[in-house]
Amino acid sequence: MIKVALFVPCYIDQFYPQVGIATLHILEKLGLSVDYPLEQTCCGQPMANSGFEEASEPVMRLFIKNFKDYDYIIAPSGSCVLHVKERYERLGHDKEVEHVRKNTYELCDFLVDVLKVTDLGASFPHKVGLHLSCHGQRGLRQSQSSEIVGDDFSKIKTLLTNVKDLELIELDRKDECCGFGGTFCVSEEAVSVKMGVDRINDHAKHEAEVITGGDMSCLMHLEGILKRQKRNIMIKHIAEILANQ
Repeated sequence: MIKVALFVPCYIDQFYPQVGIATLHILEKLGLSVDYPLEQTCCGQPMANSGFEEASEPVMRLFIKNFKDYDYIIAPSGSCVLHVKERYERLGHDKEVEHVRKNTYELCDFLVDVLKVTDLGASFPHKVGLHLSCHGQRGLRQSQSSEIVGDDFSKIKTLLTNVKDLELIELDRKDECCGFGGTFCVSEEAVSVKMGVDRINDHAKHEAEVITGGDMSCLMHLEGILKRQKRNIMIKHIAEILANQ
């Protein structure tokens, strides 16, 4: 039996706990025994991305300590996973660091690339627009073909295509950034909001009832704009859709 640990990012823990719960349900449905290390905290991404990478090292080392004994570490967040895989290099190249970097996976990548699963038997009778995060498609390269699926934006798109009664809409600018960018949305508020509004308009133009994606941070940004515009479009992390029976 492989040892799997669930990492729940800060913002999901604080604002969207249902996403962490949905991720757990998916993994357990597939027969995995999943641990949740209780001493886990942030992966260190917010500090590092704000220019305080050195100050984030204690947090990063705590992450290694918490997850070094697991075969796989799974998180419902492309941005956090990319941070672990790329930025933890500054911690050195000892066995424990390299193990955690190599075996930390975003949920969809883990399902498709490791478990070889593309159909979870989910049902979701809605018109859905897919937002592809920059960290996911440009960092983790989730848009590249895999040995199981080979079309554009293959992993996430294929998982959604196999959801019963789900209609996946086509967007005009399917690979465009939402404008969140962590602290970018604070330092460049006007630009960030304009980018987010453009993404919302693309989804609304194609009559999306729900916007989904693999990064709750991007979806949180879009949800804030939707609420201010009082639009009747829901936000759902892909884990919530894949866990829906």
